[in-house]
Amino acid sequence: MAELRFDGVTVRYGTRRRGMTAVDAVDLTVPAGEIVGLVGESGSGKSTLARAAVGLVPVDGGRILLDGAPVPRRGPRPLQMVFQDPYSSLDPRMTIAATVAEALPRADAPDRRAEVARLLELVGLDAERADAYPAQLSGGQRQRVALARALAGRPKVIIADEITSALDVSIQGTVLNLVRDLQRRLGISMLFISHNLAVVRYLADTIAVMYCGKLVEVAPAAELVDHAQHPYTRTLLASVPTLRGENTVPPPEAAGGGRALDGTALDAEPADPHHPPAGCRFHPRCPVGPVAHPEREACRQDDPSDGTAGRPHRVACFFPVS
Repeated sequence: MAELRFDGVTVRYGTRRRGMTAVDAVDLTVPAGEIVGLVGESGSGKSTLARAAVGLVPVDGGRILLDGAPVPRRGPRPLQMVFQDPYSSLDPRMTIAATVAEALPRADAPDRRAEVARLLELVGLDAERADAYPAQLSGGQRQRVALARALAGRPKVIIADEITSALDVSIQGTVLNLVRDLQRRLGISMLFISHNLAVVRYLADTIAVMYCGKLVEVAPAAELVDHAQHPYTRTLLASVPTLRGENTVPPPEAAGGGRALDGTALDAEPADPHHPPAGCRFHPRCPVGPVAHPEREACRQDDPSDGTAGRPHRVACFFPVS
């Protein structure tokens, strides 16, 4: 088990003149032996943060620390990533055995076949599948192979990036149950990334909500689901139906004192990451911000995330919902 910490991490794409900041000064901790769920809509910077952690994209500012030290980029990799699409993340020319064995430490060389069989059984696959090729497996089975390959590297932290979004709905539940079972049995720290808040709240100990490169709310999972304070988080929660088809929280506009917004806030387009708005990046869509309350000028000018670090329930909002 190990603690993964993002300390003021910033990631930019492109040049200074024609670039964009995909991740902007993110502070986030994945405690040892816990699952942190990172949720947000497409383009919010979730996957970029994950790729920065495993060294696939360079960091322009801040630090990524593992147990207080920089994540090593050479030798055995203590962070392993499971990607979204199991159809493209596995080499179609390699057998399942070769795919998993490739990630094993050299010390396991004499018993590679036995270790591959153990890992396949650990993720719920018959060891007889070791000689199959990815094309012979279903999507759910391929994602199990990807999990086995990640575990083969003896990681201290696993980063799972939208690992169920490419699967049939009927298969997603079994993969999520497998992930939860593996994490509990092995005690591995995990950053679980999804755009689906219902999936994240099922797995995570802590939930972090990201919007346009910024963290807008971080809290223990139960606290965030029951007492979300940021209007964007409440928007996400309101879109998650219960079995009865009811929303889990009141509509976000209810936080604005019932004032009608006539479609000008929540229906607005998400912020352009190439040209993000000043101040709070959610303010052009916010039902409690200056669109509905023109006197709340601070939302247009100041960064509400300043001074939130270190709080057990962090909310980057000048007018949080109580």
